[in-house]
Amino acid sequence: MNILQLPWRTIAKEAFDRTLPFVNAFCCLHFANKYICSSALAFGPSMIPTISLTGDLVLVDKISTRFGQIKNGDIVLVRSPANPRKIITKRVAGMEGDKVTFLEDPNDKNSSKTVKIQEGHIWVQGDNIYSSTDSRTFGAVPYGLLCGRVFFRVYPFDSFGSLSSRSQV
Repeated sequence: MNILQLPWRTIAKEAFDRTLPFVNAFCCLHFANKYICSSALAFGPSMIPTISLTGDLVLVDKISTRFGQIKNGDIVLVRSPANPRKIITKRVAGMEGDKVTFLEDPNDKNSSKTVKIQEGHIWVQGDNIYSSTDSRTFGAVPYGLLCGRVFFRVYPFDSFGSLSSRSQV
């Protein structure tokens, strides 16, 4: 009897042939989610009024960060330098080489400070400066901590649409 004629070999080949399309689809979806575009839940008080306190489902472009196409005014997902387990949503307020002036204490209008952003870093701030832990607290963020650029809101449906990169900071 030939080994290819054994029942277990036939069953295994048939199972493999049936699951191969699903494995291929899963690999394609994983690749797209990891390197091209994914969804994320953005929430918290730091980006009010752009993003709601209870959370918005947004689409995240992963290609822009890989090719250095982030610019001032873009909303980005960043791995928090203060807590690397957290992904935070902020707006880019300055790129490498820029000088950024900010209020150290938002309640004191005379407490401004100017910093020059070093090479390979960006300055991020929340739209709601009264309730945001951002570059004013932890300094400029290395470009390598960028996870993606938020470009589209999916939910809530009444706010469905593009998130423009107009600067609000």
